[in-house]
Amino acid sequence: MPDDDELARTYTDLRPLLFSIAYRMLGSVSDAEDVVQESFVRYRRALDDGVVVEAERPYLASIATRLALDHLKSARVQRETYVGMWLPEPLLADPMPDVAAHAEIADSLSMAFLLLLETLSPSERAVFLLREVFAYEFDEIATVIDKSPDNCRQLLVRARKHVDERRPRYEVSREQKRELADRFFAAIDGGDVIGLQAMLAADVSFSGDGGGKAPAAARAIVGVDKVARFLVGLGGLGAEMGMVSRPVEVNGEPGVIFTTDDGRILSVLSLDILDGRVQAIHAVVNPDKLQHLGPVGDLVALVRTVRNLPNL
Repeated sequence: MPDDDELARTYTDLRPLLFSIAYRMLGSVSDAEDVVQESFVRYRRALDDGVVVEAERPYLASIATRLALDHLKSARVQRETYVGMWLPEPLLADPMPDVAAHAEIADSLSMAFLLLLETLSPSERAVFLLREVFAYEFDEIATVIDKSPDNCRQLLVRARKHVDERRPRYEVSREQKRELADRFFAAIDGGDVIGLQAMLAADVSFSGDGGGKAPAAARAIVGVDKVARFLVGLGGLGAEMGMVSRPVEVNGEPGVIFTTDDGRILSVLSLDILDGRVQAIHAVVNPDKLQHLGPVGDLVALVRTVRNLPNL
C-alpha cells in the first residue's frame, strides 16, 4: 500500500485531470471539486480494503466519471427549476495548463462548448469527453459507464453527429479574438452603439445567469440592434455603480471580470467569437457561481442604490 507521501503525490499529479473531467461533465466548479475529493476518498478506502490498483490514472478517472454521471442525473432535475437561464460556472484558468495547447482540450472548455454538451444525454457526454477529449479506448470507457464497447461506439456516433451539427466550422486565432474583444469592450465603455453593431454576428445573443439572486434578463436577448443597445445600457449602469473591469480569459475565451472598487466580484462576462464577429455573450452574475473566484460583492444592493430603489 502506498505511504502518505505517495498518496499526496498521486493527488497532486492527478487532481487536474479529475477536475477537468468532472467540470466538463457538470459545468460547476464546486461540484467538480466535490467529485475530486470523493474520488480520492474512495481510492484511499479501496487501498485500505486491500484492493490492488495497478494504474492510478485510469482507476481514479473512472471513479470521477461515475460520480459525475450520478451527480449529473440529479443536477439535470435541479436545472429544470432553475430561475432564468443556466450557464456554467466560469473558470479563469485552465485546470490542465500543460495540455491546454491541444486544440480539442482547449475548445472543450469554452462556455459555448459546455452549453453544447448540456444538450447530450449523460452517457453521451461521458463517452464523448472520454474518447474525443481525453483519448480513452472504448474498452476503458465501457468499464467506466458500465456499457459494452459497441454501445459506447454507438453513443459516440450520436454525440459526435450532434456536436458536429452545432459546432462552428471556422475559428479565428487567439490574438485576433483578444484584439476584437479589446475593441468590443472599448465600444461599450464609450457608448458606441454603431461600433458595437459592426462587431456583432447577425444572430448574436446575450445570455445572463442570475439564478434569481442577481438581476439578469429572463431570456436570451437576440439580434444586433437589441444586443448592442442593451450592452451600452449595461455599460452606463456599470459606470454609475463605479464598477471596475479587468480583461481575463474565461474558459479559454476573451472576457472581463467586473468588480467593485475594493475588488469584490460582481460579474464575469465572456465572448464567443466566430469568423471575426461576436456570436454570443455570456454573463454570470449569480453570486453562488462566483464565490470560487474570490470575495463577491452585492450587485443587487448596488443597483438599488444607483436607481434609488427601496429595499424589498
